[in-house]
Amino acid sequence: MTTQRRAPSGQGPARRPAPSRVRGAAGRRMPPAGTRSRPAISRRTVNVTRGATKRTVATQPRALTGRATVLIVVFVALALAYTYPLRVYLAQESQIAQLEADQAAQREQIAQKSLQLQKWRDPAYLSAEAREKLFYVAPGETPLLVFSDPAGAAREAGAASPAPAPDRWYDTLWSSVRAADAEPPN
Repeated sequence: MTTQRRAPSGQGPARRPAPSRVRGAAGRRMPPAGTRSRPAISRRTVNVTRGATKRTVATQPRALTGRATVLIVVFVALALAYTYPLRVYLAQESQIAQLEADQAAQREQIAQKSLQLQKWRDPAYLSAEAREKLFYVAPGETPLLVFSDPAGAAREAGAASPAPAPDRWYDTLWSSVRAADAEPPN
């Protein structure tokens, strides 16, 4: 029993009608007209021990079938269809997170302001702030104000006043341009 090779489509080997052979004058069979005879080396040889023909090289199937191509196109279309909604979703999530952070900062600021308001409602804190910032004094007290005057303190101490700050470089440049312009021509 010999097994027949099947084609990739699942069908059996193709059957060709046998050509009619004409016998020649010497009694040998002659090939039909229009066909060439192949040399003996290129003919298929029969393996006598196994009874099968020698295998020939089959053509390679295509790498991508039509179904695979359609499936890839569908996946690409779905990916493109979901990118915009996903981008909008992620943008909204980041916006919500930013708004929640802003709310937390505002709540913290409200808590600080309410503590500050509680301080201002205390009469002792109110009088301490009035003394410090507005120079208020209680009745019967004598205020003593100290002004900071380093130049006056240096004069009274007998030292020279501090050196003036050096001129800016562009003032020095401009004064040298004026001086060069003021020179009389020779």
